Amino acid sequence: MNVVYMHTHDTGRLIQPYGHPVPTPHLMQLAREGTLFRKAYCVAPTCSPSRSGLLTGCMPHNNGLWGLTHRGFSMLDPKMHLASFLAERGYETVLCGIQHEANDASELGYVRMLGSQDYSMRDFKSDWRRFDTENAGRVADFIREKHDKPFFLAFGMFNTHRDFPVLPKTAADDYVMPPAPLADIPVNRHDMAEFVESARIVDECVGLVAGAIRESGVEDKTIVIFTTDHGPAFPEMKGTMYDFGIGVSLIIKIKGNVMSGGAADALVSHLDIYPTLCESLELEKPAWLQGVSLLPLLREGRDSVRDAIFAENSFHVTYDPKRCVRTDRHKYIRRYSQYPFAMPGNIDGCPDKDLRVGAGQYTRVMPRELLFDLLLDPCERVNLAGDPALAVVKSELSDRLDGWLEKSDDPIRNGRMIPPDGAKVQYSDTRSNFAKDYVDDWSKLESGRS
Repeated sequence: MNVVYMHTHDTGRLIQPYGHPVPTPHLMQLAREGTLFRKAYCVAPTCSPSRSGLLTGCMPHNNGLWGLTHRGFSMLDPKMHLASFLAERGYETVLCGIQHEANDASELGYVRMLGSQDYSMRDFKSDWRRFDTENAGRVADFIREKHDKPFFLAFGMFNTHRDFPVLPKTAADDYVMPPAPLADIPVNRHDMAEFVESARIVDECVGLVAGAIRESGVEDKTIVIFTTDHGPAFPEMKGTMYDFGIGVSLIIKIKGNVMSGGAADALVSHLDIYPTLCESLELEKPAWLQGVSLLPLLREGRDSVRDAIFAENSFHVTYDPKRCVRTDRHKYIRRYSQYPFAMPGNIDGCPDKDLRVGAGQYTRVMPRELLFDLLLDPCERVNLAGDPALAVVKSELSDRLDGWLEKSDDPIRNGRMIPPDGAKVQYSDTRSNFAKDYVDDWSKLESGRS
């Protein structure tokens, strides 16, 4: 079996198959041909840590990629990467476009590169529409080639990362709805309209690749995966432990799928993709995997494979350590930072962020613990951590999180996590993720510049 793994930046679930008014017909078609996972979650709501979890099958605190690669973080052992694992077992491993797990993609086990993978070209002057669509063409050409052995192809798109394609402001903006929890105001409607255009580019690329798979006659022997790293780059989404931050789109198309053409409501984690591929490809699973195979869902039609998922955040622009456990009904989040406020530097620049800064959101003290009843409060607005009626639930989830931290040997249990030498980490009160005020004394990691 071949594997085609298509992935985006910062999409979350804001695409048409999840019911959002974001026209993505090719993704709709892929969902109808495969299975749409309604409750899929990343392991971390930031780029490199999230991808490291999916592509090593273990948590960032175990694989070493706690923060962003271009800010000085790296995997402990690149051979844990799925591309390296498959290359050693006879697969042709191919990368086209974006990856965010290493500064040098060749370290990860890819034996062939299509086009440019240089993440440093992200200078917001580059034409990301052209970057993604030309790469989609390269992927389609590769798929149409004759292959002597099975391949693993990773196609990474820059869209839907900011900056979105620039559109003129028109009356059409009045008929766009910003996603919750953004205010329904003109600047947010226009911002969302530009996100929709970015998603349209993603969909166009998916259509090119899916068409090549059909036309080349390898559809029945190709596993197709579409996903994203984490939630969209809006406030209260990317970088947070809310479902808006850790919830991801996930579509899997595989031969013999009894759930083909439908949706799965089972809780699943990005950690589960690696063991799913091992089982599908009849390869022995490496010992470090922390996920479970999804084949009982796809091949046997089971209702669930796990009763909880875990997620974490350590470093993005600033040091912002958080851990969470989510079940079908509840979510428990624990903040470890001594800095009392939310950190605006971890939020990509956008109109809604500017409004929140001006309104004083980032001067409000953040709770140390949060507990949500996701059945009654799916948008996670009412913190029940102090509600006596939920004391037992909170205690059980807190204990469960502690058990996971101990089992997985999470260094957060021992206090502050220290970044590697030379890492670029900004002060907690930094407003812009492009500021150059890097911390030079790790004892100040959890402080503002004052």
